[in-house]
Amino acid sequence: MFRILIALITFLGVVTARAETAKEIVAKAILESDSAEQVKLVRSLVEVSGSGATDLLTLWKEGGIYIYEDSAGKRMAVTLKEDKDAEDKQIALQFDTGEGMKDASGAPLKLVVVDIEVAETDSKLRTAMKEVQDLSKIINGDLKQRLAAVEALGLEQNPERLPALIACRDKEKNASVMKALRQAIALTQLRDPSTEVKIAACKELGEMGSIAAQDSLKQIKKDASEAKLPDVEKAVDSALAKIASHVTFVNTGGTLFRGLSLGSILLVAAIGLAITFGLMGVINMAHGEMIAVGAYTTYLVQNVFGSGMMLNIPTFFWKPIAINIPGMKLTGTSFDAYFLLALPLSFLVAAFVGWLLERGIIRFLYRRPLESLLATWGVSLVLQQLFRLTFGANNVQVDSPAWLSGNWTINDIIFGWNRVFVIGFAIVIVFGVNLLLKKTPLGLLIRAVMQNRAMASCMGVRTERVNMLTFALGSGLAGLAGAFLSQIGNVGPEMGKLYIVDCFMTVVAGGVGNLIGTVVSALGIGILDQSLQQMLGNPVLGKILVLAGIILFLQWRPAGLFAIKGRGLES
Repeated sequence: MFRILIALITFLGVVTARAETAKEIVAKAILESDSAEQVKLVRSLVEVSGSGATDLLTLWKEGGIYIYEDSAGKRMAVTLKEDKDAEDKQIALQFDTGEGMKDASGAPLKLVVVDIEVAETDSKLRTAMKEVQDLSKIINGDLKQRLAAVEALGLEQNPERLPALIACRDKEKNASVMKALRQAIALTQLRDPSTEVKIAACKELGEMGSIAAQDSLKQIKKDASEAKLPDVEKAVDSALAKIASHVTFVNTGGTLFRGLSLGSILLVAAIGLAITFGLMGVINMAHGEMIAVGAYTTYLVQNVFGSGMMLNIPTFFWKPIAINIPGMKLTGTSFDAYFLLALPLSFLVAAFVGWLLERGIIRFLYRRPLESLLATWGVSLVLQQLFRLTFGANNVQVDSPAWLSGNWTINDIIFGWNRVFVIGFAIVIVFGVNLLLKKTPLGLLIRAVMQNRAMASCMGVRTERVNMLTFALGSGLAGLAGAFLSQIGNVGPEMGKLYIVDCFMTVVAGGVGNLIGTVVSALGIGILDQSLQQMLGNPVLGKILVLAGIILFLQWRPAGLFAIKGRGLES
């Protein structure tokens, strides 16, 4: 019976035992007279999860905690409420509990700041505080903050942080933070006096392909050369070789991804051009300005969701008309929804402008390619000047919504959400256009006119109406490309002419009027363009080589990759 009673008492003691809170530890450290014990107590705050230790230590360093000694000689840590009375006195609160203190009469204790002792800190204590605050960022906070904190600690290469970093690594469950901690520990171990530890750290960094460690490794190699440590030099060389191989892999993967995103934009812009060029034989030099129409439509929708804007509509002969467009002043998720509305609007506005262009100019120039080229080139110059007078000569800022602003990092290759979205949406558009051409009455009419315009007209197809709708569709797709470009590049009056040559190259190289050829050509040109820029380090020279390559390719296959077959004798 006695043993059972002892066991019960022990059990109750364990249950009722309570770990000290961060405030209690800080209060104990403030009142501790031994400097070494103070440092030990402060460092123990790392083990207190969700403690808010960073804010408490900041308050201590900034002189917001005081030491009060009562009439019995008992010292305690206190804070003061901000409000002061007529005598500059403030209500005192016990720091570890936050409860109001009482004087001898039972009234709230009020103190004057100049009459009480401020809790001081020395250099060793402040160093320990910074260590705890840095390590707290690893344990607490969101993923980005934790990764940034680990990276900063690793670059410090402070051996004093090593035990804490190892402790964090042993407890960490997130794979990204775990990898960052491994890198930080290895970087810190490069400063270890032991040759074996340095070699092991070099091996670890090499196997990780640590790009951030390159400068540190080069410095270690220089130090090892001066100290005549060939084993360390060999380990550093091996690590740098592995990292260089990893950098090549990352650059290649990043280039392919950027090429796919650029190719996707070219694809969306060129699909419409491929259809209109193949259907009507019109060389539309204003197609690039349809891209700009979509981009500026996105810019307008963003401002309507935001703070609004002032537009100066040019009249060319009189003063411009100033129009104040009010904004809804939305923020957060509500503001980010602007892009969802901008996508269909950019298509519709560009399609409407294309419809006006076809009805006003293009329809009078069918079967006259040179005149249509000159006329649409003139239209492109007029539209560029219209954009310049309306929105200004400088580029305008289009902010990406939060759900397109982040990225995924896989094996050090950064996949931006905006580019992933463009690639995914381009796939949707390709399938949508394919269904339109093969499964709808309009698609049937478009294919009939493309194969034999005269025969289709004889069968009762209203070819002019098909031309009008097809031109509007192609212009709308260019407007969608402009909305995508607003999330990746600059939006300015001349943005369209930067892509018109690429669009024509894509259409001609793929095969005029062929959807599959346009897809293959767009992705190929995008990847080739980005690859040459990466290898040569010169964007202009890269584009020149791409253009030269396409010219040589067309000498071999004048009809492009996939030549469309018609039913006329000329085919």
